[in-house]
Amino acid sequence: MTSNRPPLWHKLGCWKSMLRNYIVTAFRNLVRNKTYSIINIAGLAVGIAIFLLIAQYVHFEKSYEDFIPGRDNIYRVSLERWRNNQLVLASAENYPAVGPAMRHDLPEVMDYARLYFLGYKNNVMITNEQANPSPIVLKQRLFFYADSSFLPMMGYPMLRGDARQALAQPFTAVLSETCARSYFGNADPIGQALHMHDDDFNDELVTVTGVFKDLPANTHLKFDVLFSYRTLLGRKHQGNPAARFEQSWQRADMYTFVRLKPGTDVKATQTKLATMMGRYKPGLEATHEKELLGLQPLASIHLHSDLAEEPEINGNADMVFFLGLIGIFVLFIAWINFINLSTARAITRAREVGVRKVIGASRGQLVARFMAEAALTNLFALVIAYILVYLILPGFNAISGLSLDHAYLIQPWFFALISVIGVAGTFFSGFYPSWVLSSFRPAAVLKGTTRKGGGIRLRQGLVVGQFVASFALIAGTVIVYRQLHYLLTQPLGMDINQVIVMDRPGIAPSDRTEWARFAGEIDLFRNELKKHPEILGVSNSTSVPGMLREWKETIRPLSGSSRDSIVAISCNIDYDFIPTYKMRLLAGRGFSRDYPKDPDTSVVLTATAARLLGFQKPEDAVGKTVAINSFSISGMPDYFRIVVGVVNDYHQVSLKKAMEPGIFECDNYESEYYSIRIHTADLPKTIADIRQAWTTAFPGNPFEYRFLDEYFNRQYTNDHRFGELFSVFAALAILISCMGLLGLSAYIASQRIKEVGIRRVLGATVTGITLLLSRDFLKLTILAVVLSTPLTWLIMSRWLADYAYRVNMPWWIFAGAGCTTVLIALVTVSVQAVRAALANPAASLRSEG
Repeated sequence: MTSNRPPLWHKLGCWKSMLRNYIVTAFRNLVRNKTYSIINIAGLAVGIAIFLLIAQYVHFEKSYEDFIPGRDNIYRVSLERWRNNQLVLASAENYPAVGPAMRHDLPEVMDYARLYFLGYKNNVMITNEQANPSPIVLKQRLFFYADSSFLPMMGYPMLRGDARQALAQPFTAVLSETCARSYFGNADPIGQALHMHDDDFNDELVTVTGVFKDLPANTHLKFDVLFSYRTLLGRKHQGNPAARFEQSWQRADMYTFVRLKPGTDVKATQTKLATMMGRYKPGLEATHEKELLGLQPLASIHLHSDLAEEPEINGNADMVFFLGLIGIFVLFIAWINFINLSTARAITRAREVGVRKVIGASRGQLVARFMAEAALTNLFALVIAYILVYLILPGFNAISGLSLDHAYLIQPWFFALISVIGVAGTFFSGFYPSWVLSSFRPAAVLKGTTRKGGGIRLRQGLVVGQFVASFALIAGTVIVYRQLHYLLTQPLGMDINQVIVMDRPGIAPSDRTEWARFAGEIDLFRNELKKHPEILGVSNSTSVPGMLREWKETIRPLSGSSRDSIVAISCNIDYDFIPTYKMRLLAGRGFSRDYPKDPDTSVVLTATAARLLGFQKPEDAVGKTVAINSFSISGMPDYFRIVVGVVNDYHQVSLKKAMEPGIFECDNYESEYYSIRIHTADLPKTIADIRQAWTTAFPGNPFEYRFLDEYFNRQYTNDHRFGELFSVFAALAILISCMGLLGLSAYIASQRIKEVGIRRVLGATVTGITLLLSRDFLKLTILAVVLSTPLTWLIMSRWLADYAYRVNMPWWIFAGAGCTTVLIALVTVSVQAVRAALANPAASLRSEG
């Protein structure tokens, strides 16, 4: 029996023919309505391009450490210190003995690796002394000592050498590919020697045993040089280096990473760590102290960790969230434009729908036809958006601080995202207009009784949604820039302008028996500088404002107990520090050469430190004795000093953190930084004079300097980038909203052209007609402002909560943003309203007749 069903190939041919017909018809409609097509495609393209750029930023920020095999089982061990039930330190570093103890006591710990960040702690010079024609000396800031387990734990690709053996022996080193090339050119670095000097009298000769591939940018651990951790055990000048670097529970200055067994209950391990600390550090309760170890997932450190002693300034999860939110806002605004224009123009295609239905087209076929048009529009927009992203990427890198290249635009996840946007965009921006268009009844359409502009309530809701987002972006931009301006202009308690900072020389005497000679070189440097009138002040100190690595000490009144102690930032300064930084003496005196015992007997407190120690007025603290204990090295005995002065409070780090009490001790030579206050009238000559003084005093040391205000403000790098990205994308989002509103108002004006002509004939003014056509849009905009104000306040309050010092959000910001939003809408709509009002009424009435 022969089947009457058509063969499968025939069905496929019909579908193919139908699809081709849909595409051709969709293309003709786009060409026929050029103005609206250009607005739709341009708005969608810009919106998608912005979304894709922000997606690149968000993806990069969330991708940190994703190249490390098994990263989900790797954790960094953090340390919290509590005193009198108050958190006084939360650090990324901990004790050298923590790793071995965890490996021994906790069966779920498979391995550990310690890192000692000497490139940040000390001023390190590493030299290839055999290089021709002269030695190659490079300052190495990204320099760690690392356990032999570190390279295999992290899985860094090795170009030369064996990751498991490269750091197994003392006095061995591995280099990054770029660093190896800097020292040895194209020669094989394996077996070559490097000589390390630093400003802490360390002097080590090592052999290169490996070269690793340059690390990608998306890691919080950036380094160029690793020395084997066992090299530290050869530091005989430190007495018992094994006790210092292997068994110590006193000095917390190591990063410790552990690999846990898959499936480990991390919370249970955290509980075990608390018990372990009680076992290895008994007696803390007697001094009202508590120490806790924590486990930070490796992948979460960049965005979710802001501890003391971080190896670099980390990202900010809130900033990533807010930028992602802006990207979603922009994309939906672009889709809203498409929906608005498509549903508004529905009436112009009503007869087409009626005719097609009369000749037998089903609603499903009509939806498919109009969805094809939406798909084609989205496809054109996607292609243009991709080209825009390709062209804009270098500029985006400059603003965002990223280093993305065009290879990022051909990654699988990126193409998958584009595909999702295309499908979602076609559905969201095409389905509802298609449903509205296909819903017209043939009889009503052909009689001309179809309601104009179907979906008016939806259009109004979408316009309100657009301007809710626009208002939030305008107000948010103002608040972000107010906060940044506040951070950069608030007094720090020190004058850091026109101050040059230099690290002390890295190539220094190899042992302290030559200290007198080195002190003489420091005096020579000072005296050479003071010969020049453009040098206004010279000072030595162990820290400078903006230095994130903080030395802390506990202080208590001599008569007080440990319950009365406070934790303060400690800094050793010379006699000239206070005048060089223009600090104010509130009581007593500063350190002086007239008091030769100051280095051994005296301290200066900040006002907050004096107050927290119980002195009601600064004068009350002068002459009192305080007991001091190094908080960074536990177990050390107290020592005693007399308070000789009290100075104003100051911010050691950015205003994102609360101001802390401070204590200054006197040391004219044991410093790490030289601060030089200068006149800037002839900056090149001043720099040349400083260079000459440096070369005279410290021959063989590279000359490097930085301006302190720039160094301090680098803490706000992420905030600056966020502000710039926020404002740029906010402006583009508002532009897209205006494009959609312009197209929508143009269409509405064209639908009311006959009404406008009649009103003009009856004597209506251009102003009156403009207001008439703008009124409905203005109502929607004002409603958007009312709805968006509390939402914006809540969102920006959450953002500001990250700052210890922050601006308020006065009413005028929201009033100004509201007026700006209304003005933008008014100007955009008025362009088309004025054109309609100025049109010749006779021509418009003829065209409608």
